Amino acid sequence: MIEWLCGLWFRKSGWTIRGEFPYHIAKMVVIAGPHTSAWDFIVGLALKHELKIDKAHFLGKKELFDGILGWYFRKIGGIPVDRSSSKGVVDQVVAKFKEHNHFILAMSPEGTRKKVAQLKTGFYHIAKAAKVPILPMGFDFLKKQVVIGAIMHPENETEDFKMIIQFFSSCRARHPERGLEDLLK
Repeated sequence: MIEWLCGLWFRKSGWTIRGEFPYHIAKMVVIAGPHTSAWDFIVGLALKHELKIDKAHFLGKKELFDGILGWYFRKIGGIPVDRSSSKGVVDQVVAKFKEHNHFILAMSPEGTRKKVAQLKTGFYHIAKAAKVPILPMGFDFLKKQVVIGAIMHPENETEDFKMIIQFFSSCRARHPERGLEDLLK
């Protein structure tokens, strides 16, 4: 119901999608950003509905799922992660990829809504260890457009991160002062 409402909001408020989602790829890490606002989650839920992606998941700290809304977060694709576990987050998520025939994981490359000096690398290490591609999706609040980028296969971390930063720098964040343009320098 919430995803449907988000989808209705997406269409009525003038958001559009540029690019094609690669439905033929059963497993991937989707990196969505720039992530500067709680509105990014709403756009993500709307996008999941608009693209009719049933197998999309996201990570959340375990404590979020222990609360009263834990059932809801699981229902919409949330996966609790125990950051205190001796088994690291990358290993926990790679195990999820191995357990399923279809598995799409959406993550923020910043790992936070705050201004960052560099991107986190967890999404990259997950994709590499799980042997799945990365799909960048940019949320451009200025144009009210979700931009679906080109599939990437993790090969050269330094070069790959340059391309990722370049891609997200072209998208205007909800809070532009927290965007990724500064990382181009």
